[in-house]
Amino acid sequence: MQTIHACIKQFERVLLSGALCLAMFFVSAQQSEAADFPVVFEHQYGTTTVTSQPKRIVSVSFIGHDFLLALGVKPVALRRWYGNYPNGVWPWAQPALEDAKPTVMWGEINVEQIAALKPDLILGLWSGMTRAQYKILSQIAPVLVPEEHYGDYGTPWQQMTRTIAKAIGRAEKGEQVVRDLEARFAAIKQNHPDWLDKSAVVVWPGDIGAYPSSDLRGRFLSDLGFIVSEKVEALVRSDLFYVRVSPEDLDPIDTDVLIWLDFGSGASQINTLRLRPTMRAYREGREVVATPMIAAALSHSSPLSLNFALDQLEPLIAAAIDGDPATPVSTSVEAGITRAQQMEGQ
Repeated sequence: MQTIHACIKQFERVLLSGALCLAMFFVSAQQSEAADFPVVFEHQYGTTTVTSQPKRIVSVSFIGHDFLLALGVKPVALRRWYGNYPNGVWPWAQPALEDAKPTVMWGEINVEQIAALKPDLILGLWSGMTRAQYKILSQIAPVLVPEEHYGDYGTPWQQMTRTIAKAIGRAEKGEQVVRDLEARFAAIKQNHPDWLDKSAVVVWPGDIGAYPSSDLRGRFLSDLGFIVSEKVEALVRSDLFYVRVSPEDLDPIDTDVLIWLDFGSGASQINTLRLRPTMRAYREGREVVATPMIAAALSHSSPLSLNFALDQLEPLIAAAIDGDPATPVSTSVEAGITRAQQMEGQ
């Protein structure tokens, strides 16, 4: 009996010790989070101070919820950009949302709706928020907006991740997310040395808008070792995040790899470009069609969406860059834009 009693006492001591360790862990974690505050951010409209770890985050950013979800935080409300997906969240981020049901806002920034949500942080990076809107919303809760030199829609994903992570008390998590994704870009570059310093460009075929290296989509190519078309870079205006290209002069987008963004119109806009057959990219099969899902992933340029985009685009770019039209680029074939398909249809 004494032996059994001693064993029970020993078991109780182990349980108590474990409980104390667990309690100390949570207290330590809470103290660490508290020690991260206050944090101060300088931006295009002044300075924002976040005094304590936010619990009710409202994202009026078109893409900010993607970053929050990558950091393991679910917003109480988010702003739907486009796409008909549950809770305004695209498929690459749905697993991180789990069973959360955030309020989904649509259209222009609605101050009354935001105030009713009682946020303790308003995420306004990549939102197009005006100075007047910022002043009003700042009376409700601290508001994060872009740094002045990035403009409304130019904040790199690394900086956006770090800024949001710092504001929500998850700076270490943010650094880990950045390291992991940068390591993936580096690994792909290493696996494809033939990509280094080759020219590339991402293009919207509607009114022919090409994205320079200062834009998120252009920066994606730079991160893979490509040089964004120098002729596109030469056309950059400070007030636009894209460059207009005349359909009568497609030379700026005639690159070693040309990625067409398909936002749902399919190949119709691409195939109607009268001078496209004069392009080397067309003749040598160097065109990649980014399907609507891939185009959206590039446009969101969040850690979650970029991982998805890399999954999809790495094999497509590898097929396109060899300059051999006999090497099929699957999405271009599916869209019906290849030279062989065009010649068959004549």
